[in-house]
Amino acid sequence: MSEIKVVRPDILDCLANLSSDEVFTPPEVVNRMLDLLPQELFRSPKTKFLDPFTKSGVFLREIVKRLDKGLAAIIPDKEKRIRHIFANQVYGIAITQLTALFSRRSLYCNKDVNNERSAVRDCFKTEGGNIGYHPCRHTWVDGSCKVCGASKKALSQSADVENYAYPFLHDEVFMKQAQELGFDVVIGNPPYQMKDGGNAASAVPIYQKFVEQAKRLNPKHLVMIIPSRWFTGGRGLDDFRDAMLHDSHIASIHDYPNASDCFPGVEIKGGVCYFIRSIQHRGECEIATHRSDGIVVKSSRPLLEDGMKSFIRYTEQVSVLRKVRAVKEASFADIVSANDPFGYDVRVAGSYKRVKPQFSLKAKKQSIEFYYNGWRKDGVGYIDCDTVRKNMCWINEWKLLVPQAWGAGDPTTDWVRPFIARPNSVCSETYMLIGPCKTKNIAENILSYTQTKFFHFLVSIIKITQHCTQGMYSLVPMQDFSKPWTDAELYKKYKLSKEEISFIESMIRPMDAEEKK
Repeated sequence: MSEIKVVRPDILDCLANLSSDEVFTPPEVVNRMLDLLPQELFRSPKTKFLDPFTKSGVFLREIVKRLDKGLAAIIPDKEKRIRHIFANQVYGIAITQLTALFSRRSLYCNKDVNNERSAVRDCFKTEGGNIGYHPCRHTWVDGSCKVCGASKKALSQSADVENYAYPFLHDEVFMKQAQELGFDVVIGNPPYQMKDGGNAASAVPIYQKFVEQAKRLNPKHLVMIIPSRWFTGGRGLDDFRDAMLHDSHIASIHDYPNASDCFPGVEIKGGVCYFIRSIQHRGECEIATHRSDGIVVKSSRPLLEDGMKSFIRYTEQVSVLRKVRAVKEASFADIVSANDPFGYDVRVAGSYKRVKPQFSLKAKKQSIEFYYNGWRKDGVGYIDCDTVRKNMCWINEWKLLVPQAWGAGDPTTDWVRPFIARPNSVCSETYMLIGPCKTKNIAENILSYTQTKFFHFLVSIIKITQHCTQGMYSLVPMQDFSKPWTDAELYKKYKLSKEEISFIESMIRPMDAEEKK
C-alpha cells in the first residue's frame, strides 16, 4: 500500500484580506522578495530586520526561518539561537491593534510573548515583544490629516473604531527608536490608499509616504511591494515618481502587470511591483516583468529614458519608442484637449459632489447636441449654448470625442471608441476632445489612426490604469491627416522589425467588430 502524503497548507496562505487596500502577502511572494537580499545577511547574528507595517507577520516569520538556518553554525544550540533572533534581529510595527495581535501570534506563537505557550517566554519585558503598536491620532488641518492626507470626513474618530493613523507615519517616537536601532533591512507591504471623503471609490494613494518614511531610516536595503501605477501616473505621485526614477540605488524591480499573479483573487489596477533599494548599488536597474503565462522577461536599463518623465514598463517598448522618436515629429497630444473640454465639471462649493448640467432629450430652439455618457455612444441629449463655460470656439467645428476610459487597446475597457461629433455639439467631462477639425474628412482620417494597434501600443506605454489624460497621448506621433492610416503603413514608416511588430500585435488585442451596447 502506497504511503499517503498529507499536505498541510500554510495558514498565512489561507487568509482573507482585511480590505482591498490592506492585502496580506502570500509567503511565496515574501520569499521571492527575500531572495533579492544578499543572503549573507541571514548568516550574521548582527543583522537587524524591520517590517514597519506588519499585518500577518509573514515577513518576520520567513526572516526567522532563514536566520535559524543561517546561524546554525554560529549558535548551535537551537533554543539559544531562536531566543537571540527574536530578541535582537527581527522587529515589527503593526498597522492596527488587530494586526499587532495577529503578527505576534505568527511570530511568537502567542499574542502574549510571556505566555507559557509562547515560543520565547521570558525573553521580553513587555507582552508585545519586538512588535510594537499603540493608537495614534491624525493631525487635522482643513479636514485632512497633514501627515497622511486622510479625510476627517471619511474616518470615524470614535474610540472603538479603527482610525488608521499608522504609527510608522504618525509617531515620531517610533521613528526615533527605529533610527537608534540602525536597521540593515526594512521590508514589507504597506497600505496602499486612504479614502479622501469623495464617493465610495474615491481615495488617495498612501504607499509612497511609507516608502519615503522608510528611506529616513537609511537602511542598507529597502524592499517593498507596492502598486505599479506610480510608473506613469497616480494622484499626487509626481514627486514620488521623480524621486524613484532618479534614484540610482534602485537595484531591481519585479513587475506584475496582472496583480492577481502576485495576490491571487485581488484586482489592483495597473498591477503591482516589488523593488530593492541598496545603498551600495549605483547604476542601471534590473527589470523583471512577470507575465501571466509564466514567462519572465529581464533586462538591465536606466529607469528613465532620455526625455521621459515616466517609467517604460516593457523592455520591448523601448526599442519601438526609440525608432518613433528618431523621426522627430510633433506629439498627437497637441490636438487632444485637457479634461473637461467644455467646462461642465462643476462641483458643489466645499464638496466633491458634481452639479449635473441641465439638458433635455429633445431638441429645442437654439439648443446644441450634448454627449453626456462616456461609456455609451447613444448618451446624447440637447443643452443650451450658454451653458458652455470654455472653448466655445470648438462648438461649431468637427471633432472626435474620446471616452476617458479608452486608449490602451483593451476591449474590456475600450468598447466605446472615439467617434465623430458634427458641428453644433459639445460634451460632458466624461469625454476628451480630439481636434477641432476643419472638415469631416480630416476627422475620419484621424479616426482611422486612432483605431490602429500602433496608436494603442504607444498610448499603453504610459497608460496602465483605466483613466486616461491628455498626457497619455504624448508619445504618439502626429501624422499627415490628409489621408487615412493603417498599421501596415505605420510599421513600414517607422521601420519596425518583425519581432517588434509581433510584440505590438501580441500586446494589443483586436477590437470587436461591433461596439458593445
